[in-house]
Amino acid sequence: MSISLTEQGSFTIGCNYWASHAGIFMWSDWDAKTVEEDLKQLSESGLHVLRVFPLWPDFQPLTHLKSAGGSPLEYRMGEDPLPDTEAGRAGVSEDMMTRFKFLADTAGKYNLKLVVGLLTGWMSGRLFVPQAFENLDTLTDPSVIIWETRFVKYFVKCFKKHPAILAWDLGNECNCMGKTRNREEAWLWASQITNAIKVADNSRPVVSGMHSLSAEASKGNWTIQDQAEITDVLTTHPYPVFTPHCNQDPINEFRNGLHATAESCMYSDIGGRPCIVEEIGTLGPMICSEQIAADYMRAALFSSWAHDLRSLQWWCAYDQDHLERAPYDWNAVERLLGLVRKDREPKPVMIEFGKFRKFLDNAPKLPPRLREAVCILTEGQDQWGTAYSSFALAKQAGFDIDFQYVNQPLRDSSLYMVPSVSTQKALPRRKWLELLEKIKNGATLYLSCGEGMLAPFNEPLGLEVQTREIRSANAEFEISGQKFSLPAAIKLNLRATTAEVLGLEADGNPVFTSNNYGNGKIYFMGAPIEQSLSEMPGAFHKADALPWSSVYRTFADEFTSARAVKKSNPQVGITEHPESENLRYVVLINYGSKKADSGLEIKDGWELASVIHGEKPEGVGAFEIPGNSAVVLSVKAR
Repeated sequence: MSISLTEQGSFTIGCNYWASHAGIFMWSDWDAKTVEEDLKQLSESGLHVLRVFPLWPDFQPLTHLKSAGGSPLEYRMGEDPLPDTEAGRAGVSEDMMTRFKFLADTAGKYNLKLVVGLLTGWMSGRLFVPQAFENLDTLTDPSVIIWETRFVKYFVKCFKKHPAILAWDLGNECNCMGKTRNREEAWLWASQITNAIKVADNSRPVVSGMHSLSAEASKGNWTIQDQAEITDVLTTHPYPVFTPHCNQDPINEFRNGLHATAESCMYSDIGGRPCIVEEIGTLGPMICSEQIAADYMRAALFSSWAHDLRSLQWWCAYDQDHLERAPYDWNAVERLLGLVRKDREPKPVMIEFGKFRKFLDNAPKLPPRLREAVCILTEGQDQWGTAYSSFALAKQAGFDIDFQYVNQPLRDSSLYMVPSVSTQKALPRRKWLELLEKIKNGATLYLSCGEGMLAPFNEPLGLEVQTREIRSANAEFEISGQKFSLPAAIKLNLRATTAEVLGLEADGNPVFTSNNYGNGKIYFMGAPIEQSLSEMPGAFHKADALPWSSVYRTFADEFTSARAVKKSNPQVGITEHPESENLRYVVLINYGSKKADSGLEIKDGWELASVIHGEKPEGVGAFEIPGNSAVVLSVKAR
């Protein structure tokens, strides 16, 4: 089997690895026998890939000796002068390089590939840097960057021919290692380290290793677009507890089931690069039981595979509750995160990984999935919250979306979405006019509005704003006999001129409308439903949750006509992958915890060809999917 992080349709499973006996301190407390036992067990459990970490102060143990008044005098390794060798000139410990070679050789012995997090200075809530740099900013100080570059070039040069190395990772969440003052400093650091890697080895991809990237520079110095420009593979670390809008529902329900997929798709779409789920986990027994963790991971594995996320890697290999040093002493969520307990007993989640490996060994290589809409994220809004809800609603409504940021070239589509417009500068005039021209030429636009403003507005939407006011209560309205209610800060009092009114507030104010514009159509929702739902616990899975996805079906149903298969259950997601004109693969995923009837409908002209995974139904539309599980099938043209 070919293993790749950049090849369309390739998918690997793995975990982040620290040795079972010592965790982060494995290099200084070296035990080759334990390392070999670990790798043998992880390989036999079905994993393809390990992400590993040469801890920076262990591998580059530089001290900076000083003279009178604290003036710098000489770099050494402890008290020893730097050897006049290639390793010494890079400040690198040859003993540690020998230990890493053993790790790499052993990985190769057990058919494991390695993603190497080169500059591992931030790990599990603690900063680890060489003594020489303890009082310097490791991302912006020129003297530190010089030594970082020397270390990276030497390390990569030493191992560039090793067959176990799959990819080079900049390091673990390096955006936490220091404080960049602006986007330019972040760009320069990442570019310098990436270039150092590629000078030494241009044959392997460079993986970002970052988390919490933004689509808009004003919201953070580390952006999706910059990391995509500099590196070859983007990464997400989608822990619900640490990610905005995720820590609201049980981990095995719809919202969290989609978290890793939605965030990674947003990164990949905006960046134009592959994205992998580089770290994922439940953060221990205060979040969920071990069996529910396995259920959660089963859905995440199928979802990541179906959405071409290339790799999913659990955090981490072994429990670390027996370790006494910081950060294990500091933080409860760092102790019981393993696939395997300290007595080497696999947890249910490890068993789930093994089952998925067996599935992958016989699964088809999925072609790209159908995507019906381009979803444009706009300036000033909470892009992640808006994207997350948009992705979830589209999944519930039965279609897929392609994200882009507003300042990127407008992609061609028959269906555009501009959700939860939130500021006066949301869309530049040129972009808004370009989008309207697409609608005039026959495309459809769905637009929802919070506190945002657009101009022109009245004529293309067939509405005239009478007044604007702050709401004192939820927006409450009715669409097709269904009553809805959600928080919304602004009320636009509207008069329909040419628009058809699809939804009204109790006072008769239009809130959901459609208007013919040229050869196309514009749907307008006068409440920021995506942003509001991102902050509403239970909105996507509770029995009494309002059917918000019906709003999306209003404008999207006609665009799913090219699909061979549809589903009706909102807890079930669907992707469709054309292999040829006459054959398609379909992945149905139950993101909820309870058994669900998919409501599968195979369109006229198509028929079920095979059930690749899951139980074959007695009737054509009778697929019942257990909680947090999937059905994979193929359909063929008649």
